[in-house]
Amino acid sequence: MTSASTAVLTEIVLPGVVEPDGLFVNHRPVTAPGRGQALVEVEAAGVSFAEQSMRRGRYPGQPRFPFVPGYDLVGVVGRVGEGVAPGLVGQRVAVATKTGGWTTHAVVDAADLIPVQDGLDPVEVETLVVNGITAWQMLHRKARVAAGQTILVHGAGGGVGMTLVQLARHAGIRVIGTASPRQHDALRALGAEPIDYHDPDLAGRVRELAPGGVAAAFDHLGGPSFERSFDLLASGGTLVAYGTASRRDDTNNLLVGFAAIFARFGLWSLLPNGRGATFYNFWGGRLTRPAAFRRRMAADLTAVLTLLRDDAIAAQVGARLPLAEAGRAVALAESGTVSGKVVLIP
Repeated sequence: MTSASTAVLTEIVLPGVVEPDGLFVNHRPVTAPGRGQALVEVEAAGVSFAEQSMRRGRYPGQPRFPFVPGYDLVGVVGRVGEGVAPGLVGQRVAVATKTGGWTTHAVVDAADLIPVQDGLDPVEVETLVVNGITAWQMLHRKARVAAGQTILVHGAGGGVGMTLVQLARHAGIRVIGTASPRQHDALRALGAEPIDYHDPDLAGRVRELAPGGVAAAFDHLGGPSFERSFDLLASGGTLVAYGTASRRDDTNNLLVGFAAIFARFGLWSLLPNGRGATFYNFWGGRLTRPAAFRRRMAADLTAVLTLLRDDAIAAQVGARLPLAEAGRAVALAESGTVSGKVVLIP
């Protein structure tokens, strides 16, 4: 077997604020894992909305350019460093990386690895790492929606949206989902009630379907959509915001923008009827309570993957493309023409 010191990896580099075709392929020696680390031979890496923001320099806390993007990955542990159980070698794992996933070999903290059950397609698993954890935590940890209640999911045809729809329906929750008309048949097949997100009377259509309001609204759009979603809540309902996609191409100060959102949510939560608004942070608690954060991540992804294994939910693969075609993959993901998640295969 080739040693890590002589093997060569392939990675995709984001050099700065560029168009998708500005990404470039780089080759360099594989780095051996250090103490507490593992070398993962990557089988699949996802293309997320985060990378769309990062290539515009608009993702909070992103590294300085140049860097290797890639928010999550699935692969097999090829080697471990000192202090890591040797039994991990050969184990298929998933890991949320935030950056660094678009590569053939990734060195990661072994504590962040989440074992993947046998028999699952790594590409299908990849679609459910960040998307599945996000959807599960928003539904069950943030909004705490109960069976029989109704929720509103914006962007229901996207990667997080389609996962959220399936998790909700599996839990006996009614789903109203906004999406483009071409995605409506797929959403109906998943048990959702679709609405055209371009409908000028979108709020009116939601009120027709849920006259008493919705128990929770999941909104990744931002801007005026947050206010509309909050207005559609039933008494005691929760708005869970998890992005500002409608502001993707803005050039305003990010910190000022988020401060305004948090201030508005705080004021809304003081209004009558017990309605609340919160902004979901995938990385919340990682720095302050890292052990609890990792346990929660592992438990939630394992729950989602168990549903996948048992055919209770289906992975939504928008496209599978070679790692070297990352630029085309990003352009495809940004085009809005695919349902589900675009996956890179090294």
